[in-house]
Amino acid sequence: MNDKYISPFTDFGFKKLFGTELNKDLLIDFLNELLQAETGKIVDLTYLSTEQLGMIPDMRKAIFDIYCENERCEKFIVELQKAKQNYFKDRSIYYSTFPIQQQAEKGNWNFKLKAVYTIGILDFVFDEDKQDHDVFHHEVKLVDKSTQKVFYDKLTYIYLEMPKFKKREDELETHFDKWLYVLKNLEYLSNRPAKLQEKVFAKLFEQAEIANYTAREYHEYEQSLKVYRDLKNVIDTAFEDGIAEGIAKGRAEGIEEGIEKGRAEGIRLTAKGFKDKGVAIAVIAEITGLNVEDIEKL
Repeated sequence: MNDKYISPFTDFGFKKLFGTELNKDLLIDFLNELLQAETGKIVDLTYLSTEQLGMIPDMRKAIFDIYCENERCEKFIVELQKAKQNYFKDRSIYYSTFPIQQQAEKGNWNFKLKAVYTIGILDFVFDEDKQDHDVFHHEVKLVDKSTQKVFYDKLTYIYLEMPKFKKREDELETHFDKWLYVLKNLEYLSNRPAKLQEKVFAKLFEQAEIANYTAREYHEYEQSLKVYRDLKNVIDTAFEDGIAEGIAKGRAEGIEEGIEKGRAEGIRLTAKGFKDKGVAIAVIAEITGLNVEDIEKL
């Protein structure tokens, strides 16, 4: 491996840079720039368990990349999505229900909730946004369509379509620009860019330098990088092929039904690709939403 810095889009890289107590200040700085004081300045964060169980035993659990709360008990789910996933928006909405339900109190509770923020850093572009090359930063709230005003401000979904961020180093203007630039380009850099000289980036580059890792950390990163590249290639190809096949069939059956069949085929091909690559069946089930029994038959 000739790379100097890790890829933040691997599980190892993302959690190394943002998911540890040692590097909590990096996550705080990023969130403060992303939210632009909407929450008030975040001073501290507490990491919470990333595995969330449902309210009843048979309910499907959720596993977050990073789950934390600030000093005001506002909750933050920070997810890295490496490649396309069918119903990704549905999944992120579903995940946000866990920190909402956890706020319920026994007895005479008045239903007052703390804010919940779901943040998705995406290494892909939403299919419905492919023709829009300018908007990559989506901030979604409950809005009253009659007045176009925010109806409820304690539930926020933020999605960053990273492939659409095109700024070069000489075009970086804000601290947030610099964060997006380093997230997208870190693994391709050979040195810290001249425009990224702030203290927070000095620490990020130090923590991201592969030469500083132990043999065990290096091995874990190497495996994580392989999984990332394999999965991304399989998922992207499978979804493209599956949807294309469904559209072709849809000419005879009705285009909407055909596209839906194409999506289903995309999921099936994705799961089969994972299985052929030797990915654990439990992991395939988590990513695709298919039953373990159906995956075993592929």
